[in-house]
Amino acid sequence: MRVSLVTFFTLVITAAMPATARAAEYDVVVYGGTCAGVIAAVQAKKLGKSVIVVSPDKHLGGLSSGGLGFTDTGNKAVIGGLSRDFYHRIWKHYDEPAAWMWQKKEEYGNKGQGTPAIDGEQRTMWIFEPHAAEQVFEDYVKEFGVPVERDEWLDRAKGVKKVGARIVSIAMLSGKIYAGKMFIDATYEGDLMAAAGVEYHVGREANSEFGETANGVQVGVLHHRHHFGVLKEPVSPFVVPGDPKSGVLPRVSTEPPGEFGAADKRVQAYCFRMCLTDRPENRIPFPKPDGYDPKQYELLLRVFDAGWRETFEKFDPIPNHKTDTNNHGPFSTDNIGFNYDYPDAAYERRREIIREHETYQKGWLYFIANDPRVPKDVQEKMREWGLPKDEFADNAGWSRQLYIREARRMIGQFVMTENELLKKRPTPDSVGMGSYTIDSHNVQRYITPEGSVQNEGDVGVGTKGPYEIAYGALVPKRGQCDNLLVPVCVSATHIAFGSIRMEPVFMILGQSAATAAALAIDAQQPVQDVPYARLRERLLADGQVLEWRKEK
Repeated sequence: MRVSLVTFFTLVITAAMPATARAAEYDVVVYGGTCAGVIAAVQAKKLGKSVIVVSPDKHLGGLSSGGLGFTDTGNKAVIGGLSRDFYHRIWKHYDEPAAWMWQKKEEYGNKGQGTPAIDGEQRTMWIFEPHAAEQVFEDYVKEFGVPVERDEWLDRAKGVKKVGARIVSIAMLSGKIYAGKMFIDATYEGDLMAAAGVEYHVGREANSEFGETANGVQVGVLHHRHHFGVLKEPVSPFVVPGDPKSGVLPRVSTEPPGEFGAADKRVQAYCFRMCLTDRPENRIPFPKPDGYDPKQYELLLRVFDAGWRETFEKFDPIPNHKTDTNNHGPFSTDNIGFNYDYPDAAYERRREIIREHETYQKGWLYFIANDPRVPKDVQEKMREWGLPKDEFADNAGWSRQLYIREARRMIGQFVMTENELLKKRPTPDSVGMGSYTIDSHNVQRYITPEGSVQNEGDVGVGTKGPYEIAYGALVPKRGQCDNLLVPVCVSATHIAFGSIRMEPVFMILGQSAATAAALAIDAQQPVQDVPYARLRERLLADGQVLEWRKEK
């Protein structure tokens, strides 16, 4: 009897384990219960492979079910396959009268990101409540019989067992072990990738490294309206305005910002995509968080004093009198500068960072709603809003998922850069498409040479239409790991990742990664050697969109 090399190594490892620690064996082990993880598992199952989702989170869907219901789509025509099926299932949910608990369907506006939120012609819906998305993900794993292990955390220090360049099993802190022929890292952090010894990057590359223009430090670049330049007058960062000797206000860095275009290790800001409601029967007043300190928001008062009145511009409406609320303005929900060590941090340190973000953001809401110094018109309007009783019920209406806009990024077989997104260079071996604006949130808040406060790192560059994403961006360099695919922390520069990092794209890449894993299993070959022609044929057959031509 012939035994494949993968099976042989698995048998060797499991035979050496104590009986109580024997590994559960699958064709494909997906680590991470994000949208990409669920879609990857469904695709693997559809292709006849045994698969399991091992998730640190108790709830499926990541950010898609964690508050980001006002979907960042770009050109919806290039969202295909299971990713489009997800939005079709959302449409089916809202096609039922029972889904409209707090609002009549005909009262809901039908615009989002400049295009219809509800597309009856294509039977898709792009804007939704968190619980609706989570139910779709739960339906997926139930319908396809995908086992899910929840609240299981990878032992990042010694939990990845490799034989040569292949992972044979991964162990959790609980002691559970999962063996597989192929592994997919679907986490926002890239923990499996890193623990497997795959090369990665954190922070911004210099423009010179890949011949880019929008990477690295972006001092002087003031895109969008998330900077202090939108105000009528400069704002002082000092406790006593204009007096450096009085000290610096909280949440302003005293470090120099760096030279334009230079590399740094800073990471774009995180926040919670808040689901809020103005329906009194479903509203929880904003709570005063533990550790609340009004001094943290002194800079916000100066923003108000300078005439800022756009606090509610990104209270984007989703069904049933709720919002997907995102950062907007010079001092908003983005917690600038408090996440730099998150990507590589130990679990406990990450939990501290998440708690700090929650305290900051809940405090921001409480401050605006309650501090007597806040302009009355802003305060009265904020008091109309609150947390929804019927979302995140096990977390008092607060999202369970911090928006990890960027963490580790693999340095794989192919690195996506702004040059591919802007079509200055061709992209080989497309496995999906993106189209959203190249978008980085602010990275730091610093003091200018003139003595005023300014934000840096917020960049928005149009892509001039959809772009292709290379298969090589999903796989490690040859020899680093032969049976791992990475559809979330893909191989891309900071600024290219700023567009790729959208939830519909993660689902697209999750499906493509699982397809490649299945083909690699069938051929008993490394993921780097999967023939693109075969992969492309399968992806197209399953509805993926791999190229786009503008209609004349």
